[in-house]
Amino acid sequence: MSRPLRQKLILVDGYNVIGIWPRLQESFRIHGLETARRDLIEAMVNYSASQDLNTRIVFDSQYQYTPTVKEVITDRLSVYYTEFGQTADTYIEKACANLRQEMRLSKSRLIVATSDRVQQLTVAGYGAEWISSQQLAHEIESVASSVRRRCQQSKRRSGRFLANYLDLESQKRLAELRMGK
Repeated sequence: MSRPLRQKLILVDGYNVIGIWPRLQESFRIHGLETARRDLIEAMVNYSASQDLNTRIVFDSQYQYTPTVKEVITDRLSVYYTEFGQTADTYIEKACANLRQEMRLSKSRLIVATSDRVQQLTVAGYGAEWISSQQLAHEIESVASSVRRRCQQSKRRSGRFLANYLDLESQKRLAELRMGK
């Protein structure tokens, strides 16, 4: 039986995901690109934390005269804006090439989220796994829905009394103390 992998790193082609995910498409259409980016980042913060993933979201800046910018959002998520003339695809390909040996030695997983078929084949050549943007969006929504359900169940069970937050043995002991036993 193989050992569990210690770390997972996912590289997300940000604009590709925004262009595929209906919720983000709507956000872009109604509120603009900045809001769609923020919504993707927020969704990935929650997903990364719940799935124990290190995440890099990569956005193209190829038509703006800017250097590469890295924003650290949480200890699990960073956002990269590429430099002028560089696409998210080339950034991701270089990252896969540079991380290839490190990920293999640490027995970690490198995953790329994109629906660009050429990109999928290229990163697979570097030993990375890939997931389509549609699959990623579905997984994020599924995990978020599961977390919401657990929170709602927890709220319903707990009620408003402090005793409801105690384990059953402590609740039993507290009841005995109230009855004078």
